[in-house]
Amino acid sequence: MIEDHLHAPTGAYALNALPEDEREAFERHLRDCPACAQEVGELAATAARLGLAVGAVPPPAMRAQVLDRVRTVRQLPPRVPSDAPARVSRRTRAVPRLVLAACLAAVTALGGVAVRQYQDARQAEHRAEQARRQADDMARVLAAPDARTATGTVDGGARATVVVSRAEDRAVFLASGLPELPSGRTYQLWFADGSAMRPAGLVHDDGAVLMDGKVGRATGMGITVEPSGGSAQPTTTPLAVMELPS
Repeated sequence: MIEDHLHAPTGAYALNALPEDEREAFERHLRDCPACAQEVGELAATAARLGLAVGAVPPPAMRAQVLDRVRTVRQLPPRVPSDAPARVSRRTRAVPRLVLAACLAAVTALGGVAVRQYQDARQAEHRAEQARRQADDMARVLAAPDARTATGTVDGGARATVVVSRAEDRAVFLASGLPELPSGRTYQLWFADGSAMRPAGLVHDDGAVLMDGKVGRATGMGITVEPSGGSAQPTTTPLAVMELPS
């Protein structure tokens, strides 16, 4: 997305209408833009209300009931010119019945579309709210009076910084120049509690990441390359290990 238009896709994102690459780029933007996160939440909520107003899931027995009544209710014959033959073929009389069945199928399909749109809107609203909370938490850590910083180098030449607030009991990790990983691999952060390592979130791109979980008694942190989705314990040698500022 063009830099000048980073704020524009709020509506498309709320309706889950962005291509995958643009969606990921906009979600990164949401982490640092509370105004967009709030707007996405409001748009998603509005879309959800509109979806509920125009669509509903039909009862499971509705289709069978309508088809059963179609077989017992006489259909109106089509209008024909007065000089047309009086007889109408059996095939022609069956047309209205087929039309009614098609209409019923269309209504059922539209109801399903409305429900899916509502669900997508709720998911978008949830993602926006989650991004807003993370942005707020990150801002509190970075602005905390007791915030302390440690800087190091990651294998491959990237720069890494960790900001810790013991009062907030949270940490923010910032990276610049991380090499792109092959498909199926991701960078994972860890808190070091003595010799034990506990997961602290994934790093998908350069930028700031609010580390998962409380700092607690952790004295250090590390970053490794793990399978996509992360691991419960490190499976590779750490690319960087840094002491957390006290």
